[in-house]
Amino acid sequence: MAAFLRAYAELAPHLEEAGYPPAQVDALAQDARFHADLRAAIKNHAGEELDVKPYEADMRHLINTYILAQPTDVLGDLEGVSLTEWIVKSGVHDAIAAKLNARGQLSRKTIAETIINNVRKTIINEQLTNPKYYEQMSKLLDDLIRKQRDDAQSYEAFLKGAEELARKVADGAVSTDLPAALKGHREAAVLYQNLPAILGAEQPPNTAAESAPPYPGEFVALALQLDRAVRDHAPADWRGDPAREAQLLNVIFPLMKRNRAATMAIFEIIKNQPGY
Repeated sequence: MAAFLRAYAELAPHLEEAGYPPAQVDALAQDARFHADLRAAIKNHAGEELDVKPYEADMRHLINTYILAQPTDVLGDLEGVSLTEWIVKSGVHDAIAAKLNARGQLSRKTIAETIINNVRKTIINEQLTNPKYYEQMSKLLDDLIRKQRDDAQSYEAFLKGAEELARKVADGAVSTDLPAALKGHREAAVLYQNLPAILGAEQPPNTAAESAPPYPGEFVALALQLDRAVRDHAPADWRGDPAREAQLLNVIFPLMKRNRAATMAIFEIIKNQPGY
């Protein structure tokens, strides 16, 4: 497919000179458009985004010169925006009409599977920033897939559920049902969500276990302590520097009751917080 498009890009301006009749020139142009659209649909269905920068010069020339497109109204700077982000920004129906199925050629099944693939890709990409939360989002996605495959709901109901899930995935943390002390402290809220699973995990050998898991209020206090410790003591450019990471680990270790496994687990989440 790519070889055909490259060859067409080279020959398209000279087809009539080469002896091709006008009807065949038009047929080749239609074939080129079809294969370019098919290639883009495959990439989109796989959860990949179109980026013309890595393309070879002749492919960029083909896209800019020979692919026909209707004039569009500029809605804003949407370059590099994923399908999931577009759903959150403007709603699922607009995302389908403007980004996913602008030519109206995709079936409902293909649209549904493409949305699912893109939401799953977002979950996988963001998993390390909040493991507990995105584990929940993955389960919600599995439920949505199951309902869609079992035809237990209408297409419109699926789209409504997909839009709701996309918004939750993009949010990255539960914005409701958080203790008041954590409101407005996103990174501390992420730590709070993951502490119960980390501290409730099986203790490693030769490690003194807590007599009982902390109460929810203690999780809040610990999350805020960890958040303040990182902000106050993290050296500049500490990520990826073993010596500087060790400095921060030495600050966190006592807060985690000198539990090495729990310390390393919470440290991995801290490393993946863009706010630190």
